[in-house]
Amino acid sequence: MLTLYELVWRPAAALIRRSDPQVAHDRTLALMRLADGSDTVGSLARLANRLAFPERPTNVGGVTLPHPIILAAGLVKGDGFDDEAAARAAVAAGRNIVPGWRSATALMGAVEVGSFTLRPRLGNRGRVLWRDHAARSMQNRIGLRNPGARAAAAHLRSVASRLPAVWGLNIAASPGVDDLDRSAAEIGEAAAIFAEALGDLERGPAWFTLNLSCPNTEDDPRGRQSGDVALRLGRTLVEAVGVPVWLKIGPDLSAEQISALAAAATETGLRAIIATNTLARPTPEGGAWAGLSGAPLRPLALRSVTALREAIDAAGGGLDVIACGGILEGSDLRAFQAAGARAAMVYSALVFRGPLAAALILREAEAQTAVETAPWGGHA
Repeated sequence: MLTLYELVWRPAAALIRRSDPQVAHDRTLALMRLADGSDTVGSLARLANRLAFPERPTNVGGVTLPHPIILAAGLVKGDGFDDEAAARAAVAAGRNIVPGWRSATALMGAVEVGSFTLRPRLGNRGRVLWRDHAARSMQNRIGLRNPGARAAAAHLRSVASRLPAVWGLNIAASPGVDDLDRSAAEIGEAAAIFAEALGDLERGPAWFTLNLSCPNTEDDPRGRQSGDVALRLGRTLVEAVGVPVWLKIGPDLSAEQISALAAAATETGLRAIIATNTLARPTPEGGAWAGLSGAPLRPLALRSVTALREAIDAAGGGLDVIACGGILEGSDLRAFQAAGARAAMVYSALVFRGPLAAALILREAEAQTAVETAPWGGHA
């Protein structure tokens, strides 16, 4: 299956390299929106998943995943809207406002949906995506574009019978809000909306993630990532939902911040920390900041996973670590596992290696493991 896929992907990859990244992203969303409405495409995606992905049940953060790779938040996140009325009107009209909810989840097996804020956001205007094939990196400043908690919850509720068996939901406080009480109130209200709409579903979210790092918004992503903020917002989210809660952090934090976040997550009862989100860097045109992902992020993400695992162990906590950042090959996954990660999230890999990138990464990692553990000097 994967051998045939690689043959098909090569010409497709060549076309993507010549395409504008923003146009390619918009077309991907349009294709996912179309695919979500097709039972035939859904069945084919599930078949491809069964053929491409090995069954590797993985327990992490209080959740059992079908395999140890998750599609990171950011792709299946939904449309942006000016206001609540417009978002709710779109749901009432039967519009698919979260493209990929069916097609991406059927193909990948485990997806984190979002980030969602309490109220809708249009995100940033103008060019928001850049791609560097030579560096195998991406930059985005989409800016937390999403339909808001109420519309997203209503849409997901309306397709409840076709939701995947295992998926997660990512929530962020509204950018630009400096008042911690207000941020906590927003997180609590958004979580309560999702819990009320989805909490009684057989296929509701298996976990919620509190996203403290939003590097392409008007926020200072480093300033928000303190132990006090994580403690307050984490406790609010844990109290509002009845499933495990994870925490997502940025890649450029100090050792003191990482220790404080690990302690706060442990005290609050969170189950896992995702390390890391993208890295805030100027866009190729300069001026505005955008989140850098892909291969250049890997060293920082790996360092963060190592420091986080050490901080959690030193504190005697039982938190799991989930790697995210520049995982493009099986050797990358192996490196993060050696650093203490129990699972991993990918996004840029899909841009450079296609929709079955995660299956390729798993195959490569397992092949490398087999060689390293084989007798007689590594010859199987």
